[in-house]
Amino acid sequence: MYSRRQILLAGGGLGVAVLAGGLLRQVNMLSAAEAAETFEVSHTDAEWRSLLSEAQYSILREEGTERPYTSALNDEHRTGTFACAGCALPLFSSATKFDSHTGWPSFWQPLENAVASHVDTSYGVVRKEIHCRRCGGHQGHVFDDGPAPTGLRYCMNGAAMTFTAA
Repeated sequence: MYSRRQILLAGGGLGVAVLAGGLLRQVNMLSAAEAAETFEVSHTDAEWRSLLSEAQYSILREEGTERPYTSALNDEHRTGTFACAGCALPLFSSATKFDSHTGWPSFWQPLENAVASHVDTSYGVVRKEIHCRRCGGHQGHVFDDGPAPTGLRYCMNGAAMTFTAA
């Protein structure tokens, strides 16, 4: 006969093993997908580290996320263009920027031929990850709760972009 504690410990251990196995499969799938993708601008890991700040590297190359309300670009309201901090490709026009009240710069549409996407299943949620189509740098995610005319919210990391006023 097993005690309640033994059953809980065994069940918890099994849950951790299943979760770890799923994460390992996910990491391997992402690595294979990313390895198959080629970009016009590419650098070695060491080169990316020397070209980018620590925050930019974390977001652009490791798919990190900045804390909400920490980017100066969230409060940028001038007319201009938001570009990839990794390769300077223009990504978004200020004409499509809006205040989503999420703490990250948000847009309802990218510039033509600026971004690409893939399915992101991290954290047990299915989302659409957005990256720069030229260097593959992670920018953020797109959601279907944005304003007209597209109904989309491109929720981007400010550290992954630069801004040039018009």
